[in-house]
Amino acid sequence: MALSVGTTAPAFTTKDTNGNTVSLSDFAGKTVVLYFYPKDDTPGCTKQACSFRDAQSDYQGKDIVVLGVSADDVTSHQAFTTKYKLNFPLLADTDKSLIKAYDVDGGGYAKRVTYIIDPNGKIAHVDTTVNTSTHASDVLAAIAL
Repeated sequence: MALSVGTTAPAFTTKDTNGNTVSLSDFAGKTVVLYFYPKDDTPGCTKQACSFRDAQSDYQGKDIVVLGVSADDVTSHQAFTTKYKLNFPLLADTDKSLIKAYDVDGGGYAKRVTYIIDPNGKIAHVDTTVNTSTHASDVLAAIAL
């Protein structure tokens, strides 16, 4: 069961695609799209990531940060990012602490769930029925509500 709209988003600190330490608090004052996906370089996950890549210009200038999260490690994220020229960070959740905190544990991998976190750190929207092909535009529409 995903976390509810209106609750405070669980804080986290983890490594991104480049091995940099990233915390949710780094993005205070911005809207954060935190999308969980099962595995790097698989068909649905690739479609979903590429939808965000291709929509990046639609997100620019809107104080929106897109972060993808899976249980894959930094090396896997780097290869996935390079192969598909992804233009946003992926977060490595190898200990599955984010997956558990955001209640998206699919039994060893992340369920495909997206959280939109408002600038005050509250969950503003939850998408548990992701269309991997149109996800980036669906998220942008949800933010605009």
